Amino acid sequence: MSILKKLFYSTLFFLVYMDFSVAHHSFAFEFDRNQNATLEGEVTWVRFSNPHVTYRIRTRLENGVTEDWQVQTHNVGVLLGLNWDKDTIKVGDTIKLSGALGRSSSKKIFMEWVTLATGEELSILDGASSSAYDIVEINADPNKSYGVTSTEHPYDITGAWNNRYKFQITAGDLEPKPTPFTEEGRRVHEATKEWEDPAKTCSPMGLPRSFGAPFNLEIVDAGDYYLMISWGGVRRIWLDGRGAPDGLLASPMGFSTGKWEGNIFIMETSHLSPSWLDGLGLPMSGEDTRIVETYTLSEDQLTMDRKMVIHDPYYTEPLIRERGSARDDDIQFQLVSGTSPCDPTGHYRDMWDQGLLESLWGFD
Repeated sequence: MSILKKLFYSTLFFLVYMDFSVAHHSFAFEFDRNQNATLEGEVTWVRFSNPHVTYRIRTRLENGVTEDWQVQTHNVGVLLGLNWDKDTIKVGDTIKLSGALGRSSSKKIFMEWVTLATGEELSILDGASSSAYDIVEINADPNKSYGVTSTEHPYDITGAWNNRYKFQITAGDLEPKPTPFTEEGRRVHEATKEWEDPAKTCSPMGLPRSFGAPFNLEIVDAGDYYLMISWGGVRRIWLDGRGAPDGLLASPMGFSTGKWEGNIFIMETSHLSPSWLDGLGLPMSGEDTRIVETYTLSEDQLTMDRKMVIHDPYYTEPLIRERGSARDDDIQFQLVSGTSPCDPTGHYRDMWDQGLLESLWGFD
């Protein structure tokens, strides 16, 4: 074994076996809804952190052999909404749980129901459900000003927006179906592995997935541009007619320009870095991707319907994603990602357990 390889593994061993969490994932890509199991065992490891809260339990089989299982569940924000905190399940607790099994015979399970050490039974929200985020009632006052209306714009979208309005899971939600792959797009998609998800290493999700996320959005009118701030990142939407500067590098949120046409704000984005379009691994070429968004403001200016049209050479026709946003007097801007930082170390631990690291780093 080379010195470089020894150094890599010794450093990695230290990282992956520290008390950190496992990775963000698309549920359908990593777990099989049709394969469920019930496990009982002692909790040996807890990480109450984004992108997903993770536990490890040690179970004992009928023949006396013990097995270590990785238990994943929802993100911190969802669990806090269920009055579930870092002390709900602790190291040393004996719990019984059930849920969907990991694919490829991995010893992983997505916890959907659990009996705690106290004997209390809890049902966690379904892994494929959007009900934790979706809202239909608007908590806002039509007589209240929510932003600073620019003298140059007839409509005002500045201020705070709740993106749980008309929310759905960003996995398999793009239309049309079946996905209209080009030959190259299908080849890239079929070669994609779930552990290659950029979000697993806490990298930026990129514009398409950020657009579909349920996290709060704040829009600031900065004169020549709108500043859009959310969990997915920060965007500048240029309003002064400028084009992308020469030599501009690609980025997860790209370069965006915008204009008003009546009550519809239209944005066009280019210079995107390659990424995934959804949690199921639909590829985005990046360099040749062009995204057009329309934000249609309602008559009372309390909601807006958002539509994203993705033009990409991996597909024979544009892909479409639709969401909504609503003003909300009770909106909170203390973002989950700030209060509970995303930690990718668990992702590498998971890969270590699956024997995937050598191929990833080219150590054959």
